[in-house]
Amino acid sequence: MPEHRLKALAPLGGATPKVDRFEGLTITEFTGVALASIASRVGKEKPCATAAKKVLGVALPDVGKIASRGVFNAFWTGPEQWFVEAPFETHEDLAAILKAGLKATVSVTEQTDGWCRFDVEGQGAVKVFERLCPVNIRTMESDTVSRTAIDHTGCFLLCRTAGEAFSVYGPRSSAGSLHHALTTAAKSAL
Repeated sequence: MPEHRLKALAPLGGATPKVDRFEGLTITEFTGVALASIASRVGKEKPCATAAKKVLGVALPDVGKIASRGVFNAFWTGPEQWFVEAPFETHEDLAAILKAGLKATVSVTEQTDGWCRFDVEGQGAVKVFERLCPVNIRTMESDTVSRTAIDHTGCFLLCRTAGEAFSVYGPRSSAGSLHHALTTAAKSAL
């Protein structure tokens, strides 16, 4: 039987993540993250919150917020719903880890390969996002998240550091369009 030698590809199709550099800005295709969604089950909101705090080491974030502790980052995605990030290298099985720890209080779904992430960092980031989405980017505080649309694609915009470090999550199937929108806006703004 033949031996398969499969290699993972980044969302843009390369063997390594793409990095684009502009004056005052870097756009990086980030692949080093495991991602899972959790949704509290009806009537299990309080047990879910308690279990999540024990597993993640931090309370689940409120609307529009990000909570971090150790290797885990959780961000709000909707009513009683969150995405959880962890380093892929050590938490490739993040969904299984969460399911084992949170038990019957939540529904857990593996999300890692369903989404692409671009990190946009530098002093030009605000100008870029002002051209891309209807979020008041200048008022976004560190550790906040907003659901928005970029290039007609539903995305999550995470503010890691106010005014200079952001992450964008979009559907992996739209990675090329999202990357094109980000780089086009950067060329226009900078």
